[in-house]
Amino acid sequence: MGLQIHFVVDPQGWCCMGMIIFVWLYNTLFIPQIILFPHYEEGHTSAAAILFSLLRASIADPGKLPERPKIPLTEREFWELCNKCNMMRPKRSHHCSRCGHCVRRMDHHCPWINNCVGEDNHWLFLQLCFYTQLLSSYTLILDFCHYYYFLPLKKVNWDLFVFRHELALLRISTFMGIIMLGGISGLFYTQLMGIFTDTTSIEKMSNCYEEISRPPKPWQQTFSEVFGTRWKILWFIPFRQRQPLRIPYHFANHV
Repeated sequence: MGLQIHFVVDPQGWCCMGMIIFVWLYNTLFIPQIILFPHYEEGHTSAAAILFSLLRASIADPGKLPERPKIPLTEREFWELCNKCNMMRPKRSHHCSRCGHCVRRMDHHCPWINNCVGEDNHWLFLQLCFYTQLLSSYTLILDFCHYYYFLPLKKVNWDLFVFRHELALLRISTFMGIIMLGGISGLFYTQLMGIFTDTTSIEKMSNCYEEISRPPKPWQQTFSEVFGTRWKILWFIPFRQRQPLRIPYHFANHV
């Protein structure tokens, strides 16, 4: 199953992505390499996992439905007609007014990745939230250690702007790290609760719990459906292809 590129033309989304990338580069490359690591000889921090998760979540197909989907005869009763694009779609799909098409099991449209979060890229969005929390925590720990334990930079370097304003730059990094950690932690918690309860953010906001009496699924099953594998170690790896578990849309009705 090859990687399908899904590119959304949205200037507002591009600006949001640009802000996120700037914060990450500032906290993971500029601050450690220019200010922190001159105190001791070490390399700079690699943010490959988080940047790769961002790029993949931004360009991955969230589950866009084709114009003429092939509906299996045994599952036609589990499809419905979209009243916005007049196309057949599986139940629990949603029409994104921002992108202009229906997405399978759409959770929400995220401007920070300039893409919808749906069935096919939800796992990448979760990885992005997880690694962002690690990165923000790492940045705050470095800032704390520098502020309380590291000695100021040598005066020979004070002719440079960054060394003359060392504490100010660190305080900016700390502020952005706290904002990022707090916001992403809350988002990550709501995403996990949605997977545990097998509901999307749109269903929660609209109180549209389809077939609310369906039996609950084990958390291992719901996470396996999102990540496309039952191997838990692979849930943390963005450098792979997701393989759907081929669970039919009416699986939730079966005990």
